[in-house]
Amino acid sequence: MKSITATVLTIGDEILIGQIVNTNAAWIGEQLTTLGVRPLRMETVGDEAAKIKDSLLRAMEESRVVIVTGGLGPTHDDITRDVVADVFGVALCSDEEILAIVRERFTRRGKEMPASNISQSMVPEGFEAIVNPAGTAPALLRGFDHEDGEALLAVLPGVPYEMQHFMSEHVLGRIAKLEGAPIVLQKTLLTVGAGESHLHEALEGVEALLTGGRSLAYLPNLSTLRLRLTSVDDSPTIAEERLAELESFIRSRANEWIYGEGLDTLEAVIGRLLRDRKMTVATAESCTGGRLADRLTNVPGSSDYLLGGIISYDNAVKIESLGVQPDTLDSYGAVSRQTACEMAEGVRHRLNASIGISTTGVLGPGGGSGEKPVGTLWIGVSTEKRTSAVKMTLGKERLRNKERAVVSALAILKNVVLAFEPE
Repeated sequence: MKSITATVLTIGDEILIGQIVNTNAAWIGEQLTTLGVRPLRMETVGDEAAKIKDSLLRAMEESRVVIVTGGLGPTHDDITRDVVADVFGVALCSDEEILAIVRERFTRRGKEMPASNISQSMVPEGFEAIVNPAGTAPALLRGFDHEDGEALLAVLPGVPYEMQHFMSEHVLGRIAKLEGAPIVLQKTLLTVGAGESHLHEALEGVEALLTGGRSLAYLPNLSTLRLRLTSVDDSPTIAEERLAELESFIRSRANEWIYGEGLDTLEAVIGRLLRDRKMTVATAESCTGGRLADRLTNVPGSSDYLLGGIISYDNAVKIESLGVQPDTLDSYGAVSRQTACEMAEGVRHRLNASIGISTTGVLGPGGGSGEKPVGTLWIGVSTEKRTSAVKMTLGKERLRNKERAVVSALAILKNVVLAFEPE
């Protein structure tokens, strides 16, 4: 089964010199992969006509899908449309509909359209121009001849949300209809609590299933890991059966670490679990400074189960607001099992929650000791049944440690909630 290949060109000096991070290429590559299209090359080209032309000609020779982003603005260095017209040997003509829409948008804001914006209505002959609902530069689409079959060139604005709109609404569907495009099914399983090597060991033997168009990718993040399952075949039925078999194997070996699928977030999954069980939670945070509560409140409707939180960064606040015993702090310190437990139990009682969860640690870069080095973290959890704490050892970089501490606390909270039966 021969795959369709693609080239992604991003245009702009600002990307080359590091003023802007090229998030467009990564996003486009991921979207193309979900269609079974194989990205062959990703290239960033500065605002130089000859270089853009050379790169575009090579891309059209190598690939049946060519995506170009950037260089469609109204300034002197926005030359992509001129180069595209030159490559195809056609003239640029003003699209009166697009010009009227751009002019009307300026009028609506009480401004007169600058003359430079007229350039954004110029369309190479033979191209389809699609109005930009969020900006002024249209998308430019055209098929072209390729030795492997029908091909597509998409020239899109460089603004990420504008580009993503055009890709989602107008480009990906056309790519999927190209002759020879296979059926591609994908599922992403989201895991937390196990590293890449640990999961790889747990999934020993999965290699035997990675045949016949199936693949498995490990996509680690700072504290979580995605497993992307792919099944490619000319038959949708066969592709679906093979994907289901692969997922079943993975779940049989790693289900304890899988918390969701696709676009699920850990905090949203926890929210559903709490709501199903009619339970509530309260947070007591020291080292994470409120980030745990912040993550929980990212979910719409989180007031159904999150009662509140106390940021007890200072020991006096731990004593006065959470009821941590002074003797506990004197004997064991703020970063200890005993303090984490008393913090969690204290916030549960004070806010009358089903679950209290706490964080206390040394996140660095200074403040550690031989007994409690930088990266030491305690997470306490309290319910009516029991109060306990878990010790973790993180790294030495403060902000990374904060994020890892929050995700670790969320993972523990998920497991605690799962121990209760839904009502």
